[in-house]
Amino acid sequence: MRMISNIGKWLDRRLQLEAPIRDIAEHAIPRRSASWWYVFGSGALTVFILQIVTGTLLAFVYVPSAGEAWNSLQALNHQVTLGWFIRAVHGWGSNFMVAIVLIHMVQVFLFGAFKFPRELTWLIGVCLLLMTLGMAFSGQVLRFDQDAYWGLGIGASIASRTPLLGPYLVKLILGGPIIAGATLSRFFALHVFIIPGLLIASVSLHLFLVLKLGINDWPMPGRIVTKATYAKQYEDLLKVDGAPFFPYGIWKDMLFSSFILFAILACALFFGAFGPSGQPDPTIIQTVPKPDFFFRWIYALLALLPPSLETPALLLGPVVVIAVLVLLPFLAGEGEKSWRRRPMAVLSVILTALTLGMFTHLGQYSPWSPIMNAWSAQPTPEMFLHNRTALERKGAAVFQEKQCRNCHALGGSGGLRGPALDTVASRLTQDELIRQVLQGGGNMPAYRDNLTPPETTALVSFLATLHRPGQPPAYDASRSVVETSNSDAAGGHR
Repeated sequence: MRMISNIGKWLDRRLQLEAPIRDIAEHAIPRRSASWWYVFGSGALTVFILQIVTGTLLAFVYVPSAGEAWNSLQALNHQVTLGWFIRAVHGWGSNFMVAIVLIHMVQVFLFGAFKFPRELTWLIGVCLLLMTLGMAFSGQVLRFDQDAYWGLGIGASIASRTPLLGPYLVKLILGGPIIAGATLSRFFALHVFIIPGLLIASVSLHLFLVLKLGINDWPMPGRIVTKATYAKQYEDLLKVDGAPFFPYGIWKDMLFSSFILFAILACALFFGAFGPSGQPDPTIIQTVPKPDFFFRWIYALLALLPPSLETPALLLGPVVVIAVLVLLPFLAGEGEKSWRRRPMAVLSVILTALTLGMFTHLGQYSPWSPIMNAWSAQPTPEMFLHNRTALERKGAAVFQEKQCRNCHALGGSGGLRGPALDTVASRLTQDELIRQVLQGGGNMPAYRDNLTPPETTALVSFLATLHRPGQPPAYDASRSVVETSNSDAAGGHR
């Protein structure tokens, strides 16, 4: 003990940390604020530290490449000692962190802690919530299983709808036109370096503001917040009814954090790790990817909304919600704090919770939007079979058998994941059709390994008949010039 004390004194003489640590530990808080309602911030910080520790351990084994990501997770699950447990703790820690941050935001809102002078503290809290959701989504992508692959495809599809910036956002997210190794590298950097770094900086600033401005006083009905008098009232409250955070207030934070850690470990032991499910395969289009629990409501919303409302909801919804959260402390920075005298605040929380809970529940059963029932519904419309050659009719059969209509509409029926093909031959030449079928492009996978040469020839022959009435199909003008030159050259030789 004497040696430890001597080491501590030696370090303190050089670092001068004892006095600042004592000031932080003994800073005064209102006695009623040492409540179980005020433990969620400490709980979120504890889970974040756990995520850093377990994430660092996983990063020693995880390989962020399209070919090895899935295999490295399998190795963690089955070969590395306790690898499955570390993955389970990290996965359940992510879920708990999102839940605790959400509950903390609701508690801050209901207790009026966003009001003067804590506006900046609230804004940083909003950023922390968004970054926590970003960590959860990027972590799901790094599993790189079938759900993660198609979930990222849905995310890229949402980003692509942004006016003007859509294509650039998709390229920024995916690192190219398709989901590949560059995509994983970007999400690995986001999940391991960028977002955690921003979280650490934001948490540090958040704690600094809490220490400087003090913990929010208990919201007493009738205690009105005004900018002119609040600071003096808070100082008087600490003098009359203040207590040091350590040891008066810290024990509840420690007990709650210990309970949360125990709950995460219990869930990890009992339920195990999340995935990975099957290997990502873009050619398996009859799939129903399910996002993680906290994004399930978005899945249900997209599945149940009419197609005409999807884009406005996706583009305007997040902007409106974030704008309301950002403007809240400036529009309602003074006045009553107590939730007992703020019925609209309580009603908004209840309605939001019920709505999110309902959509999350529906997400368990909602079909994937768009509904993928093209093959099981109607055959190829008869209008596309009239006056077709035997080869073109064979191509129509291939088109149906390979379930192309699960992604592409024809005659007003079929999937909406790809463009409608009623006039595809007016846009693409025959060579371009062949290249698109065999090599893929954009969100379309390559089908060179799923079609025989005769099937490819027949399919392209059928697609080449799909053009606007009275308009010839697209053709390569350069090819006609080359053919004319060759025929002229042949005539000259004769």
